[in-house]
Amino acid sequence: MSLTYSTAGESHGPGLMAMIDGLPAGLPIDLDAIRAGLARRWQGYGRGPRSKFEQDKLSCYSGLKNGVTLGTPLVLLIENSDSRIDELPNLAAPRPGHVDMAGVQRLQCRDIRAVLERASARETAARTALGEVARQLLSHFDVAIESQVLSIAGVSYEDAGAWQAKIDEAKAAGDSLGGRFQVRANGVIPGLGSYSQANQRLDAKLMAAIASIPAIKAVSMGSGFDADLTPGSEYHDPIISDPMAWGGVSRSSNNAGGVEGGLSNGQQVVVEAIIKPIPTLRKGLPSIDLSDMSATRSTYERSDICVVEAAAVVGEALVALELASVLCDRLSQVTLAEMKNIFYGLSKNSDICTWPNDISTLECPTQID
Repeated sequence: MSLTYSTAGESHGPGLMAMIDGLPAGLPIDLDAIRAGLARRWQGYGRGPRSKFEQDKLSCYSGLKNGVTLGTPLVLLIENSDSRIDELPNLAAPRPGHVDMAGVQRLQCRDIRAVLERASARETAARTALGEVARQLLSHFDVAIESQVLSIAGVSYEDAGAWQAKIDEAKAAGDSLGGRFQVRANGVIPGLGSYSQANQRLDAKLMAAIASIPAIKAVSMGSGFDADLTPGSEYHDPIISDPMAWGGVSRSSNNAGGVEGGLSNGQQVVVEAIIKPIPTLRKGLPSIDLSDMSATRSTYERSDICVVEAAAVVGEALVALELASVLCDRLSQVTLAEMKNIFYGLSKNSDICTWPNDISTLECPTQID
């Protein structure tokens, strides 16, 4: 059974709720580490006023005993410092690029706040918290996840002075900026995911997860954004003998981003994404007043100027969730001890030359001591 997770809550409601089901029993959970992950999400140049006062007060409602998972649904609560949903005014003019207009058309009601509150990127705080739980599970199997911003507004992230100046200029102009980031996972064993069902392919799950971050407009695995520019003889990663790798096999390059045919291949898992400039602009964009259909500028809501750095942190969380899920699929998940037992049994069976040549000759595994 895979991990399943869901969230609830509005941007300016009482708080957010995050639930994850399918965790193995016996997994120690460090709530302070989750709080640290939530704090990272607020960091970054170009973040808006809410980052100055939002506390992300975290508590656990169910699923733990003495700080250890019970194997039952784990529910986390994150309080909102700003919970004025009932007092905040409605928006008169929808923002191009946001859910506003499409939501009004869906509900056939001019209450834009009724849709924007849930569509807000505030929801990603809940998934970031769950991702930190997944990261703690993955750490027991030597999987480590990191992210790197590649560029902001087309400027290399290494040139901090240049892209920060771009953000300052955008802020002064009432504008916003986007950028590009990568999420990388090291230590992922081969064979996670599926080739038997399209929606269970690991690359499909990872790219869908990253695409679910608000404002993400493009996602690729490995060198996917350049795949159309390279002949197959140069793009595909040669298979080489490597006694230090799982099964004694590795690759001499990693254009595939660690996934082939829907399965992890033992290489570093690399997901890259492009995030558009956020659609809430102080100077507004051409729109209409929904009360009389007259031309106007879109209504402004408190917002960020640039969220690329924050999006990379959320990306880490979502990659962690998807990798933890497929790992649980592969190893079973009644208890953490059981998962480790299966995991170490797999790692012992590393000589490919001794493996059966015909699927019909596979035998049931012997008991692992």
